[in-house]
Amino acid sequence: MSVDLGPWLASVPAGVAERLGRARSAIVVSHENPDADTLGAALGIAAIVEGHGGRAQVVCTDPVPPLYGFLAGVERFRTDPEPTDDADLLVLCDCGSLDRIGGVGERQAAWFARLPRLIVDHHASNGDAGPGDWVDPEAAATCELVALLAVQLGLSLATGGGALAGALMAGIVMDTATFAHPNATPRTLAVAAALVDAGAPLSEISRRLYRTKPDPQLRLFGRVLSRLETSPSGRVVHSTLTLEDIAASGAIAAHSEGIIDLLAQSETAEVAILLKEAEPDVTRVSIRTRSGGVDATVLAGRFGGGGHPRAAGATVAAPLAIARARVLEAAEALAAAVRR
Repeated sequence: MSVDLGPWLASVPAGVAERLGRARSAIVVSHENPDADTLGAALGIAAIVEGHGGRAQVVCTDPVPPLYGFLAGVERFRTDPEPTDDADLLVLCDCGSLDRIGGVGERQAAWFARLPRLIVDHHASNGDAGPGDWVDPEAAATCELVALLAVQLGLSLATGGGALAGALMAGIVMDTATFAHPNATPRTLAVAAALVDAGAPLSEISRRLYRTKPDPQLRLFGRVLSRLETSPSGRVVHSTLTLEDIAASGAIAAHSEGIIDLLAQSETAEVAILLKEAEPDVTRVSIRTRSGGVDATVLAGRFGGGGHPRAAGATVAAPLAIARARVLEAAEALAAAVRR
């Protein structure tokens, strides 16, 4: 590998690397409603365990959206792990809180509780991590951390003919919007360079994630954008997505990915919010904020959610109309306090 990641390896906790290196049978779990970062990180952790002679199962409680079908190894994901008596490590990838693994955590609660647990994550709002975990909010993506773990443990990033590098790059591309977000640091760029050097097709991954959409998804975007609203102060832009929108456009729930980033392109708003009807009495909230203004984790935290200062989310146990009123009121109050 011609790109030297040596200067960045000191940030890898020795205990975390040691636990992964000696795992013989790991259950690697991503968060519900998966994105490229949680999927890529889980595949990366599995590759590390397997590269050291162990076995790994990768698990996601929700089916992997078609958008991520290009990731090598994505077909390995199961909604529940196969029962095994020799599992010796549970790894949670990119989960800002334990409940983010979704229904599989409830279905396998007794088993998971018995397993030694390791969290690898980059969410500033993560309050469930312990001293043996690795949570680094300075990382642009959990895949950035997994890439460093792989190198620290002597696993080539070119493993699988570039499959490992591609999976990890997908997570970084997703969480930085192809390096457009301010979370892309010199370390992020160094890791990305190493992944490209190892065979990750950066331009193709970016095209797949950000510049290719099926027609039903475009129709869904149009419905949501057509009801875009701006608050009286001009500081909050928001829209809603209903179950009827998905049905009428011929889309699937996963096609809502990316809409919030369009709303966040408002040149005047401090806060962009998308409220999605998940069930008649459950609303999911996606939040984006401008640098130097509202901390998105503060707004999301008021509704039991979390994430990053510029991008966060929450699930509100209320119908869309009620959740909308509550979230917008809180957003307006926080936006009003911003001084530029």
